Amino acid sequence: MSDKMRMSGRFMARRIANPTLAVALSLSLLTSGCTTVSGLFGGDKVTEGTPGFITGFFGAVVSDEPQATLAGRQVLSAGGNAADAAAAIALTLTVTLPSKASLGAGGACLVQNGDKGARGVPDAVVFLSPAPASSAGADRPAAAPMLARGLFLLNARYGRTRFETLLGGAEQMAREGTPASRALLRDLAVVAGPLSADPGARAVFFPGGQQIAEGARLVQPELAALYGQLRRAGVGDLYLGTIAQQLVAGSPQVGAGLTAADLRAALPRVTPALLLDGPNDATVAFLPDSVDGGLAAAAAYRVLAKNPSDIAGAKSSALAAAAAARGTASLPQLPASTSFAVLDREGNAVTCAITMGNLFGTGRMAPGTGMMLAASPAWLPPPLLSAGMVTNRRSSAVRVVAGGSGQENAPLAVAQALASSLADTGRVARIDPTATPDPGRANIIACNGTVTSPESCGWATDPRGFGYATGSN
Repeated sequence: MSDKMRMSGRFMARRIANPTLAVALSLSLLTSGCTTVSGLFGGDKVTEGTPGFITGFFGAVVSDEPQATLAGRQVLSAGGNAADAAAAIALTLTVTLPSKASLGAGGACLVQNGDKGARGVPDAVVFLSPAPASSAGADRPAAAPMLARGLFLLNARYGRTRFETLLGGAEQMAREGTPASRALLRDLAVVAGPLSADPGARAVFFPGGQQIAEGARLVQPELAALYGQLRRAGVGDLYLGTIAQQLVAGSPQVGAGLTAADLRAALPRVTPALLLDGPNDATVAFLPDSVDGGLAAAAAYRVLAKNPSDIAGAKSSALAAAAAARGTASLPQLPASTSFAVLDREGNAVTCAITMGNLFGTGRMAPGTGMMLAASPAWLPPPLLSAGMVTNRRSSAVRVVAGGSGQENAPLAVAQALASSLADTGRVARIDPTATPDPGRANIIACNGTVTSPESCGWATDPRGFGYATGSN
């Protein structure tokens, strides 16, 4: 097993402090390296769709929650591509980190996927959560859930693994339970009081009246049933079918204000990314204008490209750009988000930013579904969703993939990752994920050579958080 699982060149991956997770990671990492499990133990050949099918370099995965990172890694190891792995990561986050990424969430992704990309540059898949048409009678208006349709579009357009298979993985995790991670426990500690007042949330996160402990089994039977229904009936059931009816019927009970029309109108889209010219034939891509965190990250990047040390100026430009896009003089306190990044062995890449509009969204679970509802953007200000990517204009090869989070510093985190990687001419780009001031966090994958030569690539998550970065060689 290569030391690259912990360090790649000058990249340092997040160490896992949770002993329960450490055991799971150890078992998973047995499949890494230059052979398959069958090669190690003399069993039958590993088939496509089974982790261990891909030998040698299969890519890299970075996210804010270790079990989500491992889920993406397993998909790549089984022969899936970056879009498949990204969908698996997000679905896993709905089970392991619903504080920031439940099925009710929304977000946006950048995608570089060979000849499926527009003009050889990254596309953007946008699935922002819209506010309900009317908030009359709603004391905690909920956003229409967008994650399922957004991930389905990502998988259908760019992936190769059946979406039902990815849903099945999340279903199994929710039914059998997963160790409660430190990332989830940190978020629970912030909102434990109001969250425990909701019966659905209390049953999941406060079993027996006590907050779930780190490493304890987090079991979510209602969420598992929801995923089972989506797997059998299709994602459309959440918007037009039985689950949609259940959401609308239960909406008044939790003051959400969602209607059948709100669910029908919740549609994702593929749109061109925001593009800037970078040095040495680089194209620097950000989330599009409709995602104001993309405008903010681009503004910060422009400052840092001229003066890498002007962190204050970059942040000021980022926030000014976002405020102008929202038509305000300044931004209020912004809510939480989460990000991840994936690179596969074929050079495809995806980076996404996802949000509930608030920690645990409205703080209420849609009755009978196990799904935390995201906060309406008309009720609370949405976060600055930020993600970026650098590709080569001539070859379309991916050089950097970065996702950012951390309230007002999310755009700065992405801009610093891209600018610093382009300024570095070493064999492996020198990137410090801790460079962004708190509360900014970055998840980064970067290559200064051919993607299929892993010695030229590195991956990192910010050690101030609780995520995990992993890859293979």
